[in-house]
Amino acid sequence: MNPRAAAARALAAVLAGKASLGGSLPAQLKNVAPRDQALVQELAFGTARWYNRLEALARELLNKPMKPGDQDLHALLLVGLYQLLYLRVPAHAAIGETVNAAVSLDKAWAKGLLNAVLRRVQRDSEALLAVVDQSPSQQCAHPGWLYKRLQRAWPEQLGAITSCNNLHPPMTLRVNQRRLSRDAYLQQLADADITATACPFSPVGIQLASPCDVQLLPGFADGLVSVQDEAAQLAAPLLDLKPGLRVLDACCAPGGKTCQILEQQPDLTEVVGLDLEPARLKRVEENLKRLQLDARLVAADGRDVAHWWDGTPFQRILLDAPCSATGVIRRHPDIKLTRKAADIAALAVLQGELLDALWPTLEVGGVLVYATCSVLPQENTEVIEAFLARQPGARALDINGDYGIVQPCGRQLLPQADGHDGFYLARLIKLSASPQQKNRESAA
Repeated sequence: MNPRAAAARALAAVLAGKASLGGSLPAQLKNVAPRDQALVQELAFGTARWYNRLEALARELLNKPMKPGDQDLHALLLVGLYQLLYLRVPAHAAIGETVNAAVSLDKAWAKGLLNAVLRRVQRDSEALLAVVDQSPSQQCAHPGWLYKRLQRAWPEQLGAITSCNNLHPPMTLRVNQRRLSRDAYLQQLADADITATACPFSPVGIQLASPCDVQLLPGFADGLVSVQDEAAQLAAPLLDLKPGLRVLDACCAPGGKTCQILEQQPDLTEVVGLDLEPARLKRVEENLKRLQLDARLVAADGRDVAHWWDGTPFQRILLDAPCSATGVIRRHPDIKLTRKAADIAALAVLQGELLDALWPTLEVGGVLVYATCSVLPQENTEVIEAFLARQPGARALDINGDYGIVQPCGRQLLPQADGHDGFYLARLIKLSASPQQKNRESAA
């Protein structure tokens, strides 16, 4: 299949609300030659990254919107616009190949339309973009609702956040400290001619100068190292793990933090990895196996405590709560297309429900670390503030470190151009059980 048609079909599924790129792209990659797969990924992810600006430009160019049945054709037009504006593909090749891709979509009738629209952009891109870019959110390719929330939450950092969201993300590694030191692995990378540097905040983090296939990393298959963003690596150390503790990793898939907990403290009594979907736990199993680690995995809704908890308290809980993922947009640019304004309030309710449900499973004196990959306060410090108001036996602990921005509760990390993703962390200690929990324990 024409690679531009494959990218358009993957994007059309996203535009129709049927899938994320992570769900739609793999099937399309199977339809193109291996040599074209990287191009298909670049076209799909790049078009999603700049979608809001490209879509605004398309509205300027088209006399009327395309029919719902032509979603793939509309996506192909956006792919063509992306090539003309953001890739170094010669204009004649970008236009010609995009026009010919209409045949692969069984829409040869649209070749003339695509040719005319793309050639107009080739001629008049400066004037057309001047109109589109009158809207700040369109200029930086963010949906209006998200731009406004970022502007309200982070007015001084707004430009840096939106700019970072449109960059290609770095590739960051976590060294398995049970097997070797970070310095030792940096030397192995140097011996393999892979340029890398130590991360500034995570003591086991390494950032590569350029992303590469994991199979090229020394010892990857043997569990010496894993791929994990530096910000995500900061959660497990906040648990203050000690031998003999029982630990719950709630919402654990794909298992990066579960594995880091076990790497960090090999003498825990038990680690329970909890996630809603059994299919997602397969990824956790694969990671545990590669790293030669062991945890008990449970597929259940964290809020349904009676279904999955055996009554034995945990001394540590990590809740990596479901969130908007607005801190990792550069890794998943289709978030700009799939996430809606109404989602944020619903997610905040879910996050609060998870906290309320898991808190009784934590032993008095135990610590819960709450984490999200969101940069929106409504999912982060506001969730924790509301929880503390409901739970008089809970108290927020300070987070020591020189990373992030101190919030009323916890710390907020914003995405960095040459560093970590956006991430939020809060650390809570249980000073006493709630009256309801005491009553239940007395009755038992």
